[in-house]
Amino acid sequence: MAQPNGTATGTTTPGEAPSTVVGINFGNSFASIAVLTKENQAECIANEDGERQIACAVSFFGEEVYIGNQAKPQLVKNAANTIVGFRNLLGKKFSDIPVDQSTTSAPVIKHPESDLPAYEVTVLVPAPAPIAAPKSSANTPAASIAPTPRSEPTQQKRILTVPEVTTMFLQTLLQSAEDFLGKKVDGAVIAVPTWFEDSARDALVEAAHAAGIKVLQLLDEAGAASVFITEPRATGATTLESDRTSLILDVGASSVTLSLLAIREGLAYSLGSSHDTSVGGNAIDDRLIHWFAKEFTKKTKTPLSVLPPPTVADARAEAKLRIAVEHTKRTLSASPGAASCSVESLKDGIDFTGTINRLRFDVEMKPLYHKIGHAIKAVLAQCQVDPVFVDEVVFVGSTAALPGLRDSVALEFPETTEVSGNGDDPSQIIARGAALQARLIASISAAEDASTSLHVAFEKGSDLINVTATQKPLGILFPGPDEENKGPWLTIIAADTPIPALRKVTFDVDPSHLEGSEKILAFEVWEAKDDVDVELIKFEKVDDADDDEEEEEDEPAESRTKKTMPETYLASVSFPLKSPTKTQVSVEFLVEKSGEIKVTAAEVTAPTELHYLTIPST
Repeated sequence: MAQPNGTATGTTTPGEAPSTVVGINFGNSFASIAVLTKENQAECIANEDGERQIACAVSFFGEEVYIGNQAKPQLVKNAANTIVGFRNLLGKKFSDIPVDQSTTSAPVIKHPESDLPAYEVTVLVPAPAPIAAPKSSANTPAASIAPTPRSEPTQQKRILTVPEVTTMFLQTLLQSAEDFLGKKVDGAVIAVPTWFEDSARDALVEAAHAAGIKVLQLLDEAGAASVFITEPRATGATTLESDRTSLILDVGASSVTLSLLAIREGLAYSLGSSHDTSVGGNAIDDRLIHWFAKEFTKKTKTPLSVLPPPTVADARAEAKLRIAVEHTKRTLSASPGAASCSVESLKDGIDFTGTINRLRFDVEMKPLYHKIGHAIKAVLAQCQVDPVFVDEVVFVGSTAALPGLRDSVALEFPETTEVSGNGDDPSQIIARGAALQARLIASISAAEDASTSLHVAFEKGSDLINVTATQKPLGILFPGPDEENKGPWLTIIAADTPIPALRKVTFDVDPSHLEGSEKILAFEVWEAKDDVDVELIKFEKVDDADDDEEEEEDEPAESRTKKTMPETYLASVSFPLKSPTKTQVSVEFLVEKSGEIKVTAAEVTAPTELHYLTIPST
């Protein structure tokens, strides 16, 4: 996992772990559950309604309680008793909530006994069972004995706090997981936003415990994504190196979160992060709703105003459109053609069916795409990382599957950056990463020789994960014909590698290419710097005999490539080779936590002769 304050943990494949741990992605709009399969891989499961993305909604209708996707349609005719968006209110006081809090569902009220946010809903309370009539006796005629008649259910106001609603919802997730596994769930890792405060984390843990869930860890969403992408199965379909820089682009319902991670041999080290609440899936939905509302008005001549709706009829129509556009977005993500939006009796009993093609959709969403592009530039500038050094962009969240968004993001990076993704469903990445983290924690608990201090590493702010990293690359430089023309450079430890770090490389050496009779192999240890090589590409002018007008010359384009240049000399290593023919040499770098560097070199065919070098920390 990776924490936002420059921490790192590993995802080393553990031993066989119990399959009764799960990962939960608890979003503000949707949640998902991932379990471990027989092959010890993490996969998202469907609940009893067949949904892998479960709406975070709770609705009360009469004596019934609807939770999940069944509750979303209640926003149309039963909005006052339907609760959505409760996750982001965990740990907050009512006085901290903006006064313009959305009222498209049950309004947030102040709890009568505290400064906590709560909801007031109307429920039907069943009447008590009738009192059974006493048995007849010889002295009591049967006709004179009548049972007490059953009274009708009564309406009552019920006040629910945000943690209570959260507990009700988490109970359904736990039940779905246990129904799928056929056994009791022993623990869960729950993914939460990076910006969640301690009060929100504490409230979530208490709600989960009340729901019967043993919380193994609250894992930042960026950390869950990093656990998933460092899993061999997740990266096996790509040609990316084990040492790479990854940008996690998490497009949630209410915000966009960016996390820049340095992936180093299965460790994810956080370089920086940012959070933008001005754009997200809800903002995209709002633009779609505006579009189809205008289409409805144009086609039917019936005025429809949304966001905000001026009348109850408009509010009901907006709720219907908000549910329908979710299907429209999914269709646009999966199909290159047009997508429809169909709503029965949208307003005044008039049915509506509208279509939007991908080109028009991308035009409407262009301002939002530009905002995400600006956020990407800002986080790269904050981390002082050139886009050319970003090896991949990982999209997280169902909204991130939109092709137009990916095309827009690709414009921010050179062609060497992997932007298309590796085929994994972005809406499932966080839950699957959380399940893999749960597997790791369970394997530590199951190990007989596991130290109890290891569990501290999974607590937020633990000293075990507050690590430092190398600032610059370390490597070896081979001698050349003269001082100005050095030989080849080989990076051993990349920049931003968490320390302590151990790296080993093996390369071929042909003694016949070495000077002198002893055939001495020599190289230098250098600290290097990452830089960008900029090359201007001029376009060839195409002659046009029929055009006598003077044409303006096209401005040259920039071709940017990353390079590593030796910068600071540290030490030299030399030793004679034993083999007279082509041989292999291994070089090992160990960077201690203190910054001290230990270099070990040896000829593979003569492993007993090791050559050591210690470079003090600077």
